[in-house]
Amino acid sequence: MERVVDPQAKPAGSMRGWSEPLAFGVMVVTLAAAPFFAYPLFVMQALCFALFACAFNLLIGYVGLLSFGHALYFGWASYLSAHAAKVWGLPPELAIITGTATAAALGLIAGSLAIRRQGIYFAMITLALAQMMYFFALQAKFTGGEDGIQAVPRGKLFGFIDLANDMTMYAVVVIIFLAGFLFIHRIIHSPFGEVLKAIRENEPRAISLGYKTERYKLVAFVLSATLAGVAGSTKAIVLQIASLTDVNWPMSGEVVLMTLLGGLGTIFGPVVGAFVILAMQYKLAPLGEWVLVIQGVIFVACVLLFRRGIVGEIAHLLRIKL
Repeated sequence: MERVVDPQAKPAGSMRGWSEPLAFGVMVVTLAAAPFFAYPLFVMQALCFALFACAFNLLIGYVGLLSFGHALYFGWASYLSAHAAKVWGLPPELAIITGTATAAALGLIAGSLAIRRQGIYFAMITLALAQMMYFFALQAKFTGGEDGIQAVPRGKLFGFIDLANDMTMYAVVVIIFLAGFLFIHRIIHSPFGEVLKAIRENEPRAISLGYKTERYKLVAFVLSATLAGVAGSTKAIVLQIASLTDVNWPMSGEVVLMTLLGGLGTIFGPVVGAFVILAMQYKLAPLGEWVLVIQGVIFVACVLLFRRGIVGEIAHLLRIKL
């Protein structure tokens, strides 16, 4: 049967050609203006969580692997970064690298164990490993137990850029976030990323084509953990604290909510989701534990009413790629 083509319809490739660069430009301009209209420390914290959500989205949105233990990499990177800066006296760049390397190593170990299973079994293994490391953090002396590691010095970047100034720190955080965001974008649109999408859609078919899917999934898992480590390490320097909250299971649930609310499998969705969730927590802080109840209601509503998320629904309505 001959396919009928609407002559007024715009090719999908051309729409995608301008939509992503335009959205990226809007995001950059917004971030440049944000500290003049919002509290810089809040925006920096949101950017750290946005990078964390983007890292998580790389795994679930483009490989189809649901991890319930991503707080393991975020939290332990935060601990090691804070410890390196405060106790070892390392400059901030080396402290962040230390935390990132820790997350990468943990990701390699956990990923090697978890990717041998699929579905709920994969999710439960990641959760079990994360909780095991949570209890280790609770008992270990260098983590400070329930007090955490406080008063972490920001130090001087490369020996001469003083990060004690919030605006200077903000510029560094924006650069780190944009570098991580563009790196994830490059992964997604590379041949490696296309294989990951093929595994997500139909892993048996990818295996039949000759791809070693377990290797691809392990590399994606380690990349996701590493980028989560970058976010956690940066957060420890920005907020000058690393605590049990960073490594506990609600943090893993929170990043799932950020990703789903923003838009699963979209490049900009996790960023929007992170800012929405953080803003909601700040505004509803006086309600105490009711914030978790409200987050649960939002999660249920998101799953039932608009499964594509905020960015996903916008992209669907405008027929563009975001």
